[in-house]
Amino acid sequence: MDINTFLKALQEHGIELDDHQQRQFQKYFEILVEWNEKMNLTAITDQEGVYLKHFYDSLTAAFYYDFNQPLRICDVGAGAGFPSLPLKIVFPQLKVTIVDSLKKRITFLNHLAHELELDDVAFYHDRAENFGKNANFRESYDLVMARAVARMSVLSELCLPLTTKGGRFLAMKGPNLKDEIEDAKVAIQTVGGEVLDVHTFELPEEGSERNIAIIEKRRKTPKKYPRKAGTPNKTPIE
Repeated sequence: MDINTFLKALQEHGIELDDHQQRQFQKYFEILVEWNEKMNLTAITDQEGVYLKHFYDSLTAAFYYDFNQPLRICDVGAGAGFPSLPLKIVFPQLKVTIVDSLKKRITFLNHLAHELELDDVAFYHDRAENFGKNANFRESYDLVMARAVARMSVLSELCLPLTTKGGRFLAMKGPNLKDEIEDAKVAIQTVGGEVLDVHTFELPEEGSERNIAIIEKRRKTPKKYPRKAGTPNKTPIE
C-alpha cells in the first residue's frame, strides 16, 4: 500500500491526516526499519508492507469503535507499538499505556515516542498477568486492546482484568475468530465480559481476512484472575 493509497483508504472511512500526522507515520516507518536491524521488531520492513499490514491494519479499529473521545487505552503485548501508537497519531487526545514483557521493545517504544513527540503515553516492562494484578492499573482502562497476541481464551484473562466495568476489550485477530470465541465463551464470562460484536473484513490489496471482536466488561473480575505468569497460556479457562 503506497502512501497515497493509504491516505485515500483512510479518507473513505472519514479519517483525514494532516501534514504533521503524515510526517509522523513516515518517521515511524524509518525508525522501525532502523531499529529492526538491531532487534527483531517485525518481519515486514518494506514501506508498502508496513503501511498496509501495520499502520492501516492498526487503524481499522477506528472503523468499528469511536476513538474521538478522551479514552484511557491499554495495549497488551504491543510489540513495536501496534495498534495503539498509529491510533495515537490519528487521535492525539488518547491516553495510551503499553505493557510488554521484553525490555528491549520498551526501550524502542520510549525512543519512538520521543522522536514522534507523542505525549500521554506510558510504557511498562511487565508480564500482562502481573500488570493486571497491580492495583494502580487493574480495572482502570476504558479500552484494552490486543492485536494477534494469543488465542481469545488467554487474551480475555490478560485483558479484561485491566478493563474498567462498562469499558471494552477490543481484540484484533486474523481468520477463524468465531471458532476461537466459541472456545473462549467460558473464559470471557468468568473474568466479567460479554461479547458485543465481531466484525469481519478484508485488508485491501491482499484480501486477507481480519476480525475485530468487541467485548464489554459487565462485571468485576474475580480477584484470582489473572493467574500467575504463564498459567493462562498453559491451562486456559475452559
